[in-house]
Amino acid sequence: MKTSKINYRNAKVNGLNIFYREAGPKDAPLVLLLHGYPTSSHMFRNLIPILSEQYHVIAPDLPGFGFSDKPDHQDFSYTFDNLTKHIQGFIDQLELKRFAIYVFDYGAPVGYRIAVANPEKITGIITQNGNAYLEGLSENWNPIQKYWAEPTEENRTALKMMVEEGTTKWQYFTGVADETLVAPESYTLDQHFLDQPGNVEIQLDLFKDYASNVALYPVFQQYFRDSQPALLAAWGDKDPFFLPPGAEAFKRDIPGATVKFFDTGHFALETHVNEIGEEILNFFEKLPK
Repeated sequence: MKTSKINYRNAKVNGLNIFYREAGPKDAPLVLLLHGYPTSSHMFRNLIPILSEQYHVIAPDLPGFGFSDKPDHQDFSYTFDNLTKHIQGFIDQLELKRFAIYVFDYGAPVGYRIAVANPEKITGIITQNGNAYLEGLSENWNPIQKYWAEPTEENRTALKMMVEEGTTKWQYFTGVADETLVAPESYTLDQHFLDQPGNVEIQLDLFKDYASNVALYPVFQQYFRDSQPALLAAWGDKDPFFLPPGAEAFKRDIPGATVKFFDTGHFALETHVNEIGEEILNFFEKLPK
């Protein structure tokens, strides 16, 4: 099987370096892959070869993550609005006219904001544990929601356990039937970046601002109802953060949505990349070219 080369590139957006992976024919339909917490475009390393045989694939690292710039949290506003502003700038700089988006975790509120602002650009949405409904939030959000309600230093400090190595591994392994399928470089690379000086404060700022995403759920849902985008929800059904009802809820606003569950946890691509890749290719066949 021939697989296309993956190029590792950088773009300067609003003064920040944005790292991205690119593969596949430039004249093929485009898919933009948006990663989540605490990872980077590295999470798509096994999916990109599957998609890039027939499609043009671009996967950036969000500011503060992976190999993109990580300005100090006192010099840069780590909010989801600002992350979106930089990804919108990235889209504009690369002159991306029409594309499908794959959104996961943090990539979902960024991707949904992009879709709301650019409905004419979106050919389809793949949401892999990328939530947009209150019923999708598990009780593991309680400590973060406490910080939203009472943004004290005590509640902020309590969330530092979320960026520790044990928690990162817990996110990768929870709900996984065969832990030997999870590549150790995945959580090791994530933890490497989390352990960089100043990164803990970046993540705590984003934990606090995640409340803005929940506040926008009605806006996202209105977009789904109005635009009726083609949507595939590919969900690890044992995700400790985002529950299956959050996947089913898409059908409420997009009756034609496809919902597929996989016997795995949050980072479903670690264990089910071939199955999810096949679902995406089938989904892409139905999209406008």
